[in-house]
Amino acid sequence: MSKFDRKLHGPGKRSPQASQQSAARHSSPKRLMGVQQALEWAFRVEKAQLELPPRQDADAESRGFGLEYVLMQRAVLGCKVDGGQHKSGSYTHPDAEVIAATVAGLPDSLGGIRMALRVAELARAGMTPDWMPGAVPRCVPRDIHQNRYGKRAATEVVGTARVMVRGKWRTVDVLACPVTWRPHPEQIASARRDYDDWWAALDWVRDGLVTGGMLREVEVTTGMPKVRPWEKQTQLAPIKHASRGSLATCRTQP
Repeated sequence: MSKFDRKLHGPGKRSPQASQQSAARHSSPKRLMGVQQALEWAFRVEKAQLELPPRQDADAESRGFGLEYVLMQRAVLGCKVDGGQHKSGSYTHPDAEVIAATVAGLPDSLGGIRMALRVAELARAGMTPDWMPGAVPRCVPRDIHQNRYGKRAATEVVGTARVMVRGKWRTVDVLACPVTWRPHPEQIASARRDYDDWWAALDWVRDGLVTGGMLREVEVTTGMPKVRPWEKQTQLAPIKHASRGSLATCRTQP
């Protein structure tokens, strides 16, 4: 066939197999991420912002449409997720905006807006909540006095006693060393409750992203941070009490 004939007849039709091969070459596989990795990618790398819903007045009637509903409608219509008012002049990946919107929709039972801000803050910093790994409550002196001879536990007079010294009865002060727990058990328990709340929020976000199916280039896997990672550690260490002489006693204070 001459060059003139090719121009006259035009290019031939591509076979279905060739079309499939071309589509496969242009389509890239989805990026697999755990939910924590996806959050860090959205907030730390893509700089996604939380689009928090406006505060409802006490007398105002709620419309009942959350951000997830809006995103689902956009997905049905084939609309592109916009960057929002906080991202003018820069580009944020649409999947990152979907992740941020899902975080913003955390229910009140899991902490609501407060937890959404906490999740976003930790993701931007690339951090996990500090659950105080290795922390063990220890009984220690409440106060320490230091002089040129060194450090010693502070004591206080808690009473008097009659003792015999070199054959004579004498009245002496009974000294006690006030002690406390460091770190306090409630401090450790509070830090680990915060970790549990954060883990539950991530579990909800993961389920929402997997079930919603709105991510186009990212696929959230079932991977999650460790559940209660402190359970395999020793909870309490043996308590050692220090006394000053035979007359010292130990009294705990909160």
